[in-house]
Amino acid sequence: MREPAWRQEGEEPDYRFSLANERTFLAWVRTALALLAGAVVLEQFSTQLGPHVVVVILAVALGVLSAVLSVIAYVRWRANEIAMRNNRRLPTTVAIPLLSAVVLLTAAVIAVLFVVH
Repeated sequence: MREPAWRQEGEEPDYRFSLANERTFLAWVRTALALLAGAVVLEQFSTQLGPHVVVVILAVALGVLSAVLSVIAYVRWRANEIAMRNNRRLPTTVAIPLLSAVVLLTAAVIAVLFVVH
């Protein structure tokens, strides 16, 4: 695989920081996989929750969030690597507030569905 051009700029960071950045990337990917699993479980096994269209919308929203989070994880990993190479501050991310908001909204809707049922 060809090495990206950004890996040629700046100085090679301490490998411990690069490995920590990689572990963070993998944690975001695990979170994305957990959201995807939650979406599948919600859609496939939520026979007691209704209306079913709301459950499907929640499952699709979780699936889409999972895909978006996977992309954000890579973009964040790459941005962190570039920042470390160029001795700059690490960039901020939209992932944390986005993830928090969607999970909060999903939990609230599921709680309402439990109460209504």
